[in-house]
Amino acid sequence: MELNTIFYPLLGGSLIGLAVTLMLLFNGRVTGISGIIASSLTKPDRSGLWRWLFLAGIILGGILMHTFGPELFVNQSGRGVVLVLIAGLLVGYGTVMGSGCTSGHGVCGVSRFSTRSLIATATFMLFGFLTVQVVRYFLGGMS
Repeated sequence: MELNTIFYPLLGGSLIGLAVTLMLLFNGRVTGISGIIASSLTKPDRSGLWRWLFLAGIILGGILMHTFGPELFVNQSGRGVVLVLIAGLLVGYGTVMGSGCTSGHGVCGVSRFSTRSLIATATFMLFGFLTVQVVRYFLGGMS
């Protein structure tokens, strides 16, 4: 097992945990990315400046990571750009239906023992597992 298979996920998870903790402590808000994006677009006032700064930080972080580790961004799924974009739109639609995304429910809600988030996260996981099995069955082993 390579160090990168342990180190990068551990580092990433630690940084996510630190970020959501700091957001809750200093801003009193849950770090749900879909909610932050939606509020940025629907409530563009001065009190929402933190949302735009937060999103800019996420984008800047991605650019920096790509600059220093472009190999981390290689699409290894074998899927084309169109299919990835469609999948992204479906995930976005799902976050609207679920009143939040995995970052809001799975990271922030579960850590606060929110019943709603526990149910939402269990639902995300269940349908993720089911989707993999259905795709494998109907597409002959592709996952």
